Amino acid sequence: MAEPRGTAAPETSDPSLVLLTVEEAARRLRIGRTTCYRLVLAGEIESVTVGRLRRVPADAVPAYVAKLRHRPAQAA
Repeated sequence: MAEPRGTAAPETSDPSLVLLTVEEAARRLRIGRTTCYRLVLAGEIESVTVGRLRRVPADAVPAYVAKLRHRPAQAA
């Protein structure tokens, strides 16, 4: 039986992955792909290039969240 749509792909929840695609990092952060690309390009989320590919180290995702948690609150 086919897996229902809307469930996470096995590779996105595999804790043994060392490098994630930007799309996988976005899914883990529950943000949009475009937003994640902007954060990567701005240097907010660490990334590396492998050949012509852009990858996000798996430990960069919790590091980004930790950075957000320790950032002073901005006035609205």
